[in-house]
Amino acid sequence: MIIGFLFLGLGLGYWTIKSASEMPVEKENAYMMSYQNADMNINEIMALQEAFNAKYTIELMDAKTIKVDENKNSRRKHVDPVGLNKGANQFFYRLVDKNGTEIKDAKVSFMLTRPHTDLDDKTIENLAFNGKSFETPKIDIVKAGRYTLVLKAKIGDAVGYLETPAYLVK
Repeated sequence: MIIGFLFLGLGLGYWTIKSASEMPVEKENAYMMSYQNADMNINEIMALQEAFNAKYTIELMDAKTIKVDENKNSRRKHVDPVGLNKGANQFFYRLVDKNGTEIKDAKVSFMLTRPHTDLDDKTIENLAFNGKSFETPKIDIVKAGRYTLVLKAKIGDAVGYLETPAYLVK
């Protein structure tokens, strides 16, 4: 019986190691950088974000949202996700200061990402200002599921981020 338990333990240990080594390890990119960089510099990122939020506001314009019931057991702020279309999607962002003046000369980057993986990331540096808003080129989205729209705006020393949940439903 002892020898049986020993073989059972060795077999389960082998199975655990084999299963774990076959699982893919995906990178996450919080704040449009690797998780490790974001983790090491989070205090600086948060200070820059607070400086940005004190002076400026980022708005996602003309986006259709999907009405989702609020999770009553969650402490997170509820935000209805943006509904994505299969095929070409384009996003428009507006930057304004606290006085309501539009900011036209910001350095703005955009990333479409799927949470917990970076395989399908689409990053666009230096979005163009079209006279009314910063606009992304048309982005082709084909895989159904959950996405995150991430915008990074740099105005002087202040850096602001806007992360918006999004879904592509079949």
